[in-house]
Amino acid sequence: MPATAEPLRVAVLVGSTREGRFAPVVTKWLTGHLGRRDDLRADVVDLAETPLPTVFPAFGQQPPPGTEEQLALVSPRLAAADAFVLVTPEYNHSFPASLKNAIDWHGEEWHGKPVGFVSYGGLSGGLRAVEQLRVVMAELNAMTIRNTVSFHDAWSRFDADGNCTDPAADTAAKALLDQLAWWGHALRDAKSVRGYVA
Repeated sequence: MPATAEPLRVAVLVGSTREGRFAPVVTKWLTGHLGRRDDLRADVVDLAETPLPTVFPAFGQQPPPGTEEQLALVSPRLAAADAFVLVTPEYNHSFPASLKNAIDWHGEEWHGKPVGFVSYGGLSGGLRAVEQLRVVMAELNAMTIRNTVSFHDAWSRFDADGNCTDPAADTAAKALLDQLAWWGHALRDAKSVRGYVA
């Protein structure tokens, strides 16, 4: 990264809102990696802390009261992001409803921006959730990063203090964030010259 380049703003969208969730452990590990980089700045958007409305208004109708206030806690942060990392578990071979809801409430916020994935779960490590998210994000004109970080049997990959015990995960995180940074700078630079058309 050139010395004069402004760091990329990375919104880390935490998709799980389930009680007793493992997401905070994975998110803390990820933000540790982000915090050691000069080219990326993290903003953690935890959907358990910033819940969004779950009922969409009928087409052409105004949203229910309170909707704008809830969206105001999330939407400006997604709009300001240059790139995203979605942290997701896998539920029933897919990703959580809270994450789909957050994605669907937004449109232009995703356009022309790179999206990386950190998933976790049992045997599959959340990879089926990621594969479905790739299709969704493509529809929203986002660029998904090929490399992912996937924690198979996630609960055994961290110690009691929340430290990752799998060196391969740290290597995978570096590869993911390197790619996210490359695409983030390339797309941000391109959009500064020519506005993105969806």
